[in-house]
Amino acid sequence: MRQDLRMESTTRPRDLSLLPKAHLHLHFTGSMRPTTLLELADKYGVHLPDALTSGEPPKLRATDERGWFRFQRLYDIARSCLRTPEDIQRLVREAAEEDVQDGSGWLEIQVDPTSYAPHLGGLIPALEVILDAVDSASRETGLGMRVLVAANRMKHPLEARTLARLAVRYADRGVVGFGLSNDERRGMARDFDRAFAIARDGGLLAAPHGGELTGPASVRDCLDDLRAARIGHGVRAAEDPKLLRKLAERGVTCEVCPASNVALGVYEKPEDVPLRTLFDAGVPMALGADDPLLFGSRLAAQYELARRHQGFSDTELAELARQSVRGSAAPPEVREKLLTGIDGWLAG
Repeated sequence: MRQDLRMESTTRPRDLSLLPKAHLHLHFTGSMRPTTLLELADKYGVHLPDALTSGEPPKLRATDERGWFRFQRLYDIARSCLRTPEDIQRLVREAAEEDVQDGSGWLEIQVDPTSYAPHLGGLIPALEVILDAVDSASRETGLGMRVLVAANRMKHPLEARTLARLAVRYADRGVVGFGLSNDERRGMARDFDRAFAIARDGGLLAAPHGGELTGPASVRDCLDDLRAARIGHGVRAAEDPKLLRKLAERGVTCEVCPASNVALGVYEKPEDVPLRTLFDAGVPMALGADDPLLFGSRLAAQYELARRHQGFSDTELAELARQSVRGSAAPPEVREKLLTGIDGWLAG
């Protein structure tokens, strides 16, 4: 089957912005338009470093401690410009508009509401503001949108439990999953097992980060200790054939973000990202933009990277889009519509 998928038609490559797809790995502040950041920074008198104003993605190399610190500092500065419900509404609406332009029919945006709570009146008001913004943006743009609440592995596991309980409480308001983000070199996955148990018992999808800055062991920990249904990134699993088989057999979707992997120094160039290795091993993937504000490219560009630098045919790109839909928390009717649209894109 994999060999058949590599057979390319003789027609001109199709427009990837018209390929229906689901977007499963997009961080909240990182989804911001650069122009919006500039306007909000001016509004609040926030000084932005050159790396956020040059118009070029910063060179971060987060595989070392200094590089990750620089990445986190830039992210925190950008996040400090989101202070009112109106700012939140603008960010979410614009993120939805960008996704629609890139062919996305479903977006699961990832957020740690504790980061926005100081300006929005507390943890619960912050999450409610975010969920209201998601609901409004979905109605205005027609994009299916939900929220994945993410804990910070740099903080105490008790905080993660609090977030998990909150996420479950709002499962009927648009929260569909629970994640774990930040530097995976800090904090063991098993320290957060109770938080993920709370989330799973509440019907939420478990989607921690793993296998980005550290190797295959990080992915195994997410599977074994957190019982992950999806893995944020997961690309380092390519270094362990046995782990690849495990992911494929369990149907665990890896949310792979090629441009991010290169920008953060996980891989030197786009050709090095192991998309082909995961694909040929039968590991489901959902390409994601991660933090477009910092990495300079959005969703459709990730598919273009797979096409241009790794030789993925339109047939294979359509299969990647299907995998993103199947790995999502979208309701059956949305999945069916997107899958039908993918078939139409390929047939056109």
